[in-house]
Amino acid sequence: MSAESAISVRGLTKVFGANTVVDSVDMEVPTGAIYGFLGPNGSGKTTTIRMMCGLLTPDGGEGRTLGHDIRTEARAIKENVGYMTQKFSLYGDLTIRENLDFMARMYGLKNRKAVVADTLCALGLEGRGNQLAGTLSGGWKQRLALAACMQHKPLLLLLDEPTAGVDPKARRDFWDEIHRLSRQGVTVLVSTHYMDEAVQCDYIAYIAYGKKLIDGPAREIPARVGLTTWRVDGPELIALEDALRADPRVEQVARFGAQLHVSSIDAAALDAVVCEWTQKDGTHTWVKKDAELEEAFIYLMTTSADNFGQTGAAAQ
Repeated sequence: MSAESAISVRGLTKVFGANTVVDSVDMEVPTGAIYGFLGPNGSGKTTTIRMMCGLLTPDGGEGRTLGHDIRTEARAIKENVGYMTQKFSLYGDLTIRENLDFMARMYGLKNRKAVVADTLCALGLEGRGNQLAGTLSGGWKQRLALAACMQHKPLLLLLDEPTAGVDPKARRDFWDEIHRLSRQGVTVLVSTHYMDEAVQCDYIAYIAYGKKLIDGPAREIPARVGLTTWRVDGPELIALEDALRADPRVEQVARFGAQLHVSSIDAAALDAVVCEWTQKDGTHTWVKKDAELEEAFIYLMTTSADNFGQTGAAAQ
């Protein structure tokens, strides 16, 4: 494990019954990085993260997190982890202050009253501490949940699809806070299958049915997947889309608003398709573009299903 790594694991494996839900995963997570774990539902993302953070014992492999062995020093790791679940997990029939105090008790914090007061101040809720948590809007519940799991100043933060069900402004505000924490040296692990969360990450690992297919800096992922992509504008896109999907030289057609993004790993074959269409159809505009994260994500999701079938259906 390098001095710059918050997490370094090798051969991480987890078996539930007859299913290998995480299969020999290697991972290196830099300190202070926002690291996204992408993949379909049931691909093993959350299970992988839980093993990394001492919340689940692996059946195979080894590694260290925050300098601690993931097998023998899990307790020390967990003391430095904040975990924010997808669904609001605080108590709706307790006040905001009572929820924060409960979390402070859970982590054995000293001077709880002062800690809770500081948290309320940071949230901008000084005058609303006695409000029931269940009456908050989705965005405020999200902010409260994040503040509660950060009260003990963890070095590692786990986010499980953190912005599901909140409005766009609340989502932006939330990610502004996550980036602020990252700049302070907090390492953030994000389990998601939403692109608007993935694009916020510095690094990405794509996991499908227990296997890591690719990982690295987010900006490098599209080029490493190797897609060539053309953007198409014009009328009657539905008919064109159907025709392109039927062409075996085209590996992917994705609709983006009033445009099609047409992609393939075989650049020469796709260029030939474009040449044919531009010669016989002058109603559409074709522009070659750099493949972006979303095209790469769609491609990986499609091909991983083809490659792995239903072998990982029981993964978490």
